[in-house]
Amino acid sequence: MNQTSAAPFQPDADRVPCHECSAGIMHLRHITYFTWLGQELVTVPNFPAWICDLCGRREYDERAVSWLAMLLNPETGRPTRRVKRTPKPAPPSLNHPTPPLD
Repeated sequence: MNQTSAAPFQPDADRVPCHECSAGIMHLRHITYFTWLGQELVTVPNFPAWICDLCGRREYDERAVSWLAMLLNPETGRPTRRVKRTPKPAPPSLNHPTPPLD
């Protein structure tokens, strides 16, 4: 799995030239993605990846990697901490005499 990286591009078509070997064509496939979360191996089936038909290089879909990172984040689902803020002091008032009203 040494030929993996996050994709630096978001191709529109289902075929793009390989950036590694320059001779192969990258095809969109859905594979099983493996990653470690601490000491646990996490597998994700049907994960989108661009795979070169010649050298086998894999580039993972950036959006899918972002979603997965969000889902695996240990802070996901926890309420956010509210920061207590002190109110700003009122601006100093100018003690001008009020003109008389006739």
